[in-house]
Amino acid sequence: MGDAPLVKEHLLIAFQRDLSPAVVEDIHTKFSDAEITIIRLERGSPVPSELARKATILVTFTNLPTVEDAVNLKLIHTLSAGVDHFVTHPVLSSHIPISTSSGIHGPPIAEWTVMNWLIASKEFVRTYENQKLQHWAPLDAYMDKIHDQVGKKVGILGYGSIGRQIARVSAALGMTVHAYTASPRPTPESRRDTRYIVPGTGDADGSIPVSWHHGTDKESIHAFLSLGLDHLVVCVPLTTQTHHLLGAEEFALLSAHAPVVSPKPYLTNIARGRVLDQDALIASLQSGELSGAALDVTNPEPLPAEHPLWKAPNVRISSHVSSLGKEYFPRSLGIAKLNMERLGRGEPLVNEYKRTKGY
Repeated sequence: MGDAPLVKEHLLIAFQRDLSPAVVEDIHTKFSDAEITIIRLERGSPVPSELARKATILVTFTNLPTVEDAVNLKLIHTLSAGVDHFVTHPVLSSHIPISTSSGIHGPPIAEWTVMNWLIASKEFVRTYENQKLQHWAPLDAYMDKIHDQVGKKVGILGYGSIGRQIARVSAALGMTVHAYTASPRPTPESRRDTRYIVPGTGDADGSIPVSWHHGTDKESIHAFLSLGLDHLVVCVPLTTQTHHLLGAEEFALLSAHAPVVSPKPYLTNIARGRVLDQDALIASLQSGELSGAALDVTNPEPLPAEHPLWKAPNVRISSHVSSLGKEYFPRSLGIAKLNMERLGRGEPLVNEYKRTKGY
């Protein structure tokens, strides 16, 4: 009796724009043993019933099937690090495993973060404007305003894959890193990163921070903000606990404990806009309580043209693009491929979304 033929997986990829030829070629290379369907759907629109019912693996950003149409799905892989944008969808209440693209964002976001620090600390905007004016400014215009990052203290609020790569680059600049997590990490084993890591990046063994802090209550957060930080980087997921985690009280505390010889603290948010009380942030920038802020996320998005955040002093705003790059899709699809193989072997998934935790 011959062996039964292997059943092909049916990979369905749904995205809001056409994928580049290079990405499509990469998909067919990675999933050469699967039947592949690639569709373009408007952001948030449902996956058509006839396609959803055939699919066994779904790769998507905002497009999901109904529970009734998800009968054959073995895995939903999201192209984002979090699932807060579709957390209320009925499919999230099903038992279909969900994996995220957490881990791929570290390299580009760390570069975006450090880019903004250096733009601020090296007076780049001033030098660029002077170049356009063909103006050679005197040394006195810069001497007391420019500084470097050596010896600066950076607090990373949420020490996941993004925070760990920011830590790696910060340490290379001569900075000291202080990590904050929701739950305690008292042992070397507990500090390891067990999720997906882009090779050659991050802090897999958790050895970079000079101190570790934890908690979900205000007292713990406030103790962390009182360390005398030069930089605060916000990397936490958006949950009910982290909504408006930082506001007027927290910004004042951060500022009050800043080193006397340094500029006031600089805030970087690459998490979600709603993690911050945005009105309080504007007030802190206007008062000089904070020296500046780099924001890749805002509330709302897109940020309306008339919103006062645009004109807050020393703020750098980008339109939620810090994680983007040509490497994005190949890295995300690599996680989907790895998990498809793990499903076949009955092994635990990489980056599996934990419904009880919300991330």
